[in-house]
Amino acid sequence: MFKTILVPVDLGEIEAAKPAIDKAVQLAESSGGALRLVYVRAIVPVTYMEFMPPAFDEEQQGQAEAKLAEVAAGVALPAERVSAVVRLGSVYAEVLDEAEQIGADLVVVGSHRPTMATYLLGSNASTIVRHARCSVLVVRA
Repeated sequence: MFKTILVPVDLGEIEAAKPAIDKAVQLAESSGGALRLVYVRAIVPVTYMEFMPPAFDEEQQGQAEAKLAEVAAGVALPAERVSAVVRLGSVYAEVLDEAEQIGADLVVVGSHRPTMATYLLGSNASTIVRHARCSVLVVRA
């Protein structure tokens, strides 16, 4: 049914991503599909970059890739069916672009319980649901 499943992961809240990863693994197992984990790093404003060490960006990228590789290694699927990528930008835009680039059939997004802030400002999950060109499954913790 689903051959390519994309799962956005927030490395700052890995426990919150676990229900989404677990559901994606179930779906991938039942359909023989592959899982792609994506983490999106925030862009540091240019005005702050002058205060950062010269190798700051490369170090942040390397640390994120290593942490996401650990998460990917813990996924209960054969290693050849699990991949991971770290992108830079706004979460929903990068997730939607990654889904397009890999031809995802499904995006599995973890979601927190709504708060007043998410009702007023929206959330990455709701934007992904509205704009994705493939199916989106929102998994509540």
